[in-house]
Amino acid sequence: MKQTGASFQETAIQFRINNPSLIANWNSKLEKEGIEGLQQKAKGRPSMSKKPKTTANKQNKPMSREEQLERENEMLRLEVAYLKKLKAFRENPDAFLEKHKQPSPSNLKKKDSD
Repeated sequence: MKQTGASFQETAIQFRINNPSLIANWNSKLEKEGIEGLQQKAKGRPSMSKKPKTTANKQNKPMSREEQLERENEMLRLEVAYLKKLKAFRENPDAFLEKHKQPSPSNLKKKDSD
């Protein structure tokens, strides 16, 4: 095209390309970025990193005595809450399930229409 002075349309016809604007895009990329601009680029999402996340570094860092006690306290609170729920379920499974039942979408529609 540069040697003969052909237009984008003429060049597209010569190389049997249906879209002359594609040649115009290639030409502008060539002028702006050089030959590297015409190289194929990787498509799609990049693969997942095999490097460990930064949160792992926090666990390797030694905790102070106060932080250890706070963590232990939190774990014990969770354990007590779990055991209370387990006990309530064992004593009366039907009442427990009724209390913690999620509303179904069909029940929500009935309430809205009332």
